[in-house]
Amino acid sequence: METFVKVTDANFDGVVTSERPVIIDFWAPWCGPCRAIAPMLDEIARELGDAVTIGKVNVDEHPMLASRFGVQAIPQLMFFKDGALRDKVVGLVPKREIVKRLDALR
Repeated sequence: METFVKVTDANFDGVVTSERPVIIDFWAPWCGPCRAIAPMLDEIARELGDAVTIGKVNVDEHPMLASRFGVQAIPQLMFFKDGALRDKVVGLVPKREIVKRLDALR
């Protein structure tokens, strides 16, 4: 089962406009820390199910989205609620930090 939504320029606004919290992971396949954070996000997605949406933006494929949000370092997690950016974290962080930020939106 796919736990992530592949986010593109075309579907970004539709994905983040949600009553439930949304985490958008800006990443790239060549980024080691991005590969390290992915299993944590997968665990969170499985644990919380429909209570959260986790989307992934490949910055190499969608540089306009990265530019739109000023992404200069990856991985970068952005936390949305009701379509508004509420929080963000840059770099590899522990799972508990991601969950703490997510809980603040629920």
